[in-house]
Amino acid sequence: MSADVFTRPGGAAVVGRPRAFETIVYGGLAVGVLDGLFALVFYGLVMGAKTPRIFQSVAAGLLGASAFEGGVKTFLIGVLLHFVVATCIAAVYYAASLKLPVLIRRAVVCGLVYGLIAYLVMNYVVVPLSAIGWRPFSFKSFLPAFVAHAPLVGLPVALVARRSATKGKG
Repeated sequence: MSADVFTRPGGAAVVGRPRAFETIVYGGLAVGVLDGLFALVFYGLVMGAKTPRIFQSVAAGLLGASAFEGGVKTFLIGVLLHFVVATCIAAVYYAASLKLPVLIRRAVVCGLVYGLIAYLVMNYVVVPLSAIGWRPFSFKSFLPAFVAHAPLVGLPVALVARRSATKGKG
C-alpha cells in the first residue's frame, strides 16, 4: 500500500469522497494553527514584527490601516479572520476534490502544489482586492512564506481530506 493509493484486501483500489465536515473544519483548524505558528515564528522572530501587529495585518484586509490602532480588539479580529481564511482554503480543497479525485489519490503531491497556489491567490488576488490593496514585492518575505505554504497549508488539508475519504475503507 503506497502513501497515495489505498487498497482493499485483494488489491482493489479504494478512493472515496471526503467528508465535508472533517475536511473543512479539521483541515481549516490544522491550516490555521500551522500557518499561524509560521507567521508568529517567521514574521515575529525572524522579521521582528510584534505579535499583535501580525494578526492586525490580517484584520487590515477588512478594516484597512485603522486595524493597527485597534489594540487587542483588532488583534482578535485578525486571529478570527485568519481561521476563516484557513477554513475557506480547506473548503476549496474539499470542493475541488469532489470533481478531481486525484486530489485524494495523490494527496501529498497535490497538497504541496495546492499550498503554493493558495499562497499566490491569497497574496496576488485576495490581498490586492482587500482594504490593504497592492503591496510592493519583497523577495525577503516572499520565498520563505511561499515555500512554507506547501507543507503548512496545502499538505495538511490534503491529508485530512484523504483520511476522511478513506476512513473505514480498505
